[in-house]
Parts: sequence; C-alpha cells; structure tokens
Amino acid sequence: MTGNVFRNIFRFYLDGFKSMTYGKTLWIIILIKLFIIFAVLKLFFFPDFLKKNFSSDNERSDYVIDQLAKP
Repeated sequence: MTGNVFRNIFRFYLDGFKSMTYGKTLWIIILIKLFIIFAVLKLFFFPDFLKKNFSSDNERSDYVIDQLAKP
C-alpha cells in the first residue's frame, strides 16, 4: 500500500513537470541562481579563515578542536 502511494505521488509530480510550458526554463533559472548564490558569492564574501590564519593542517585542526571544546 505504501509503495503504491509513493508511486502515485511520483507520477503526479512527473506528469505535472512534463505538462509545464515554462517549467524547464524556470528550473534552469533557479539552478543558475543557486549556482551564483553558493559558488560565486562564497568566493567573494566568505574567505577561507583557517587557510589564511594557519600555515599547517595540524595548527588548523588544533584550532578547530579548541573551538569545539570551549564551554
């Protein structure tokens, strides 16, 4: 019974996306916007703090452990 319900829900959404006239274009726009948000903005607004302030992996891991262990 549960498998049938999930299959019906999947088919419902699949048929809905197939019958959309502007759906594919809108999904492409959404994916481009998500790429811009997560990839491009990260490069400019979120610098790599650990790489900039510590020279080795051991120093970075010590800092992270110290920050996580703080009360």
